[in-house]
Order: sequence, then structure tokens, then C-alpha cells
Amino acid sequence: MIAYITGGDPSLHSSVKVALALERSGVDILELGIPFSDPLADGETIQAAAARALAAGATVSGILEMVREIRKTSQMPIVLFAYLNPVYFYGFEKFQSDAVQAGADGLLLLDLPPQEALRNVELAGTDGLKSIQLIAPTTPPDRLRGITDASEGFIYYVSRAGVTGEQSSLSEDIAERVAAIRCLTKIPVAVGFGISNPVQAATVARLADGVVVGSAIVRKIGEVGDNEDLPEIITEFVRPIAEAVHTAARNAQTVPAP
Repeated sequence: MIAYITGGDPSLHSSVKVALALERSGVDILELGIPFSDPLADGETIQAAAARALAAGATVSGILEMVREIRKTSQMPIVLFAYLNPVYFYGFEKFQSDAVQAGADGLLLLDLPPQEALRNVELAGTDGLKSIQLIAPTTPPDRLRGITDASEGFIYYVSRAGVTGEQSSLSEDIAERVAAIRCLTKIPVAVGFGISNPVQAATVARLADGVVVGSAIVRKIGEVGDNEDLPEIITEFVRPIAEAVHTAARNAQTVPAP
């Protein structure tokens, strides 16, 4: 179970509490978004969260401080979810070094194609911060091998074309796409975009190694706002989804081979 939240929404202090609440809810990996003013891969829900976080004063340094605060009481893996612009402005090498020192485990840069990273020395990874790569339904077959070879930690399969956001139904070709990726790599494959309830999450958990839920959680944070009850409300909302993921995964592992 992988959960996404936008760092600094509704505030940096509250985001830390939400992150720890997610772990109590059964979340295994946290995707912590660095808010950006032009989040081109995100739909209205996460766009609004980024705007709220920036208005509340969130910065790259502030998000890294969040990671340090989480690390005081939690060893839950943290993947920083970012666009290239704020990271590059911060200084790519400095960002990676500071992120590792803060306690982050991985980095997913949405708008950095793997071939561009290979051409630029300053974009090379550092030990301790795994490079999470995206594969989309529109990724051509001749690019799959390069992406899987560049992936570390896990591969994030984007289950539908377009931007992030809750959907009433899942894409029909998730199983086929995940199987194709698994033919090229032994790295775990997580599926995200559009998964928003326990039924959808359980369905995906039977097909992939990880399930990413983001917009549904972010929407709930936006509805509640900077309220002292926010962590408890998020716990109640996320726990059934996490339980559905873990139950489906366990059942899938115990099904005998045909």
C-alpha cells in the first residue's frame, strides 16, 4: 500500500501528523509530493493541494525538514514525488545529498525522461536515493527496456493516460501491462492513477506488487483542512483501503498454481 500526500498541505506541521497517521492506517510506503506551481501531470485535486501548500509557505527545504520530523518516530519508506524545476533550482546534487541525509529513500521525478538523465552528469543518481521510474500505457515498446533498466526500488505504472484523479472504474488492461513489464525486470511494479476505494485497490493488489492511492486521500485532506482531527479522519479513511490491499495480496499469494 503506497499513499501519496502533498507535503505542506494544509501545513508542514499537519502533514507530518498525516504521514504518521497513514503509517498507523497500514500504509507501507509514503509518496511525499513536493508542491510545484505547474503540476502538469496532476488533476484538479492535487493541483489544489499544491496551491494550498505553497500558499501556506511550503518549500523544498521545508519538505526535507518534514522528512526529518517523520524519521524521528518512523522508518516507513519515503519516496519524494517531484517535478524537475524546483529540484533543479535547489541544486540537483545538493538536493539528493540533503534528501538522503534527511532520511528519504527514493525520488520520482515526473518530468525527467530517463534518456535525459543519462545525458546530463548533474542528473545522475546518488547512493541511498533510489530512482523510481514511470511507465505509461502510451510508452512505446522500444522504450520499455531503457526505463526498466534505469529503475530502482519499484516501477510506477500509470494505469491510464492523462492526469491524476479519482476514477469510477479501472483500466481494463492493467494485468496485461503489468505482465509485459514483469517480462523485462524483477523490480516490483506498483500501479497508480485513479485508484480511490477498497474495491479498486483490492483488484489492483491481485495484479501488481503495489497499489498507489493519492487523489482520494488528498481530496479528504482538502475537505477537512487544518483541523486537529485531521490525522484521525485520514486514519479512518485509509485503513479500509490498506486492509483491502493487504488481504487481496495475501489471498493472491496463497492461490495454488494451476
